[in-house]
Amino acid sequence: MPNFRYKARDAQGRPVSGSIDGLSSDAVARQLGSGGMVPLEIVETAKGEPIGEQFMASLGFNLPSRVDLILFTRQMYALARAGVPITQALRRLSTTSRNATLGKALLSMLEELEAGRDMATAMSRHPKIFGPLLTAIVRVGEESGRIDEAFLRLNQHLEREQKVVEQVKTAVRYPVIVLVFVALAVFVIMAFVIPEFAKLYGSFNVELPLPTRIIIGTSNFFAAWWWLVLGGMAGASWWLRRYVQTDEGRLRWHGLLLKMPIIGNIVLRATLARFARAFAMATRSGVPVLQALAVVSLAVENDVIAKQLLGMRSAIERGESLTRAAAMQQCFTPLVLQMLTVGEETGQIDEMLVEVADFYEREVDYDVRNLNDLLQPILTVVVAGIVFILALGVLLPMWDLVKLARQ
Repeated sequence: MPNFRYKARDAQGRPVSGSIDGLSSDAVARQLGSGGMVPLEIVETAKGEPIGEQFMASLGFNLPSRVDLILFTRQMYALARAGVPITQALRRLSTTSRNATLGKALLSMLEELEAGRDMATAMSRHPKIFGPLLTAIVRVGEESGRIDEAFLRLNQHLEREQKVVEQVKTAVRYPVIVLVFVALAVFVIMAFVIPEFAKLYGSFNVELPLPTRIIIGTSNFFAAWWWLVLGGMAGASWWLRRYVQTDEGRLRWHGLLLKMPIIGNIVLRATLARFARAFAMATRSGVPVLQALAVVSLAVENDVIAKQLLGMRSAIERGESLTRAAAMQQCFTPLVLQMLTVGEETGQIDEMLVEVADFYEREVDYDVRNLNDLLQPILTVVVAGIVFILALGVLLPMWDLVKLARQ
């Protein structure tokens, strides 16, 4: 909790000064007033954060994870269902939060609520922590008087996303480990083994085969300019990271993800499942269709799909039906369009989209669990190609030397 220095006058008009903890300067003023003092000056005590924490904050590494948000929404649901006031719930959770940034955000939200603002507005002041979907659903929950149900739906939504993320991490762990060890092996061979073979072959004064000359030249380049190569790789990684954070770079990267073999199809279905689940949850909670599309476009986490959802929103504003507006976009599969048609005809769009989300989530779950089997043939071909090129470059001169020795 922040600390404030204050100057005030007591009931007898004598000057008083000191320090006190409080959520805000207004809260401190009320606390002093309740003690019979008239505050004259209230200044928050500056607390310098460690350099390490400042560096982590600048990179965004101190933001709460999805697991932290899952725990927060579950606790808010339980406290709201038990009838605990929101302000009291936030005060409790701010002191028990595992993430310091989330705890500070909850304290800030508590200050906003005590100033008379609503929960959704307080959450919207922290867009890096609470996304637009969370804010919109909480707003609908407040307006309908079902804030506990809003937090329950958000908790279920976050848990589904976390499950997919964990499955992807499990599936790609083995290929990543293999590629890392292959890269280390290639580095050792190029840095230590190839130079020794180059000295051996150079002592015989024979013309080396083209693959061997290429490998030796590459090895010599790495040996002489390794610092430049590492610096170039680090610079390229930094530039790529910065570029992807721009609107144009993020759009290109998300488009590339959708076009990648094997991965692209999984990403598309996972994004459509997220769209269907989020749109159904928003409309079921009472969010208008146009507002729901705007919110969901920010929640799908893919700028290509988000751009088409905004195009769908513009078509509806021009008078098109929901199904026709969706058919005008290129991101929706026939299954989504068919279920939207049925839902629009029966007035049960949210239920039809839940069916779509369930279907695609099962498919994505199956594909992700078998992603390792899909990647193994590609990984085998890549490793075999690297081994073949290195072996060919090293062994070809040996065959020539054996022929020369026989002669």
